[in-house]
Amino acid sequence: MKFEGGCYCGAVRYTAEGEPAFKAQCHCRECQYITGGGPNFFMLMPADGFKYVKGQPSAFSRSDLENPVTREFCPSCGTHLVTRLPGRPVVVVKVGSMDDPKLYGGPQMAIYTMDKQPFHCIPEGLPTNERVPG
Repeated sequence: MKFEGGCYCGAVRYTAEGEPAFKAQCHCRECQYITGGGPNFFMLMPADGFKYVKGQPSAFSRSDLENPVTREFCPSCGTHLVTRLPGRPVVVVKVGSMDDPKLYGGPQMAIYTMDKQPFHCIPEGLPTNERVPG
């Protein structure tokens, strides 16, 4: 799979290539902050197949956590593009940043359902996990 994406204002662009390791919708409280309240749709892509081709993102990691993720976003418009997991050779690509989100195809699982809000929808029959599967 190969696709392109970027931020809302066009200042930061990327390309991603490889097979997704996992596709999910995340209901964790942290993702709710990032999305404005809904679940976060994402796919894990190989880090070596991901590169920025225009502009550079800003990055944020929480200083109060032992192993924080790093969230990368456009410094101009704030669009959340990817998350990097410490010690993992993947990037968590945010589906909303893809030029053609239809390529996502849909989640394999809903995760962090312990934080799910009553107004969040999970497709019927989609496997769920209260946290991250083992």
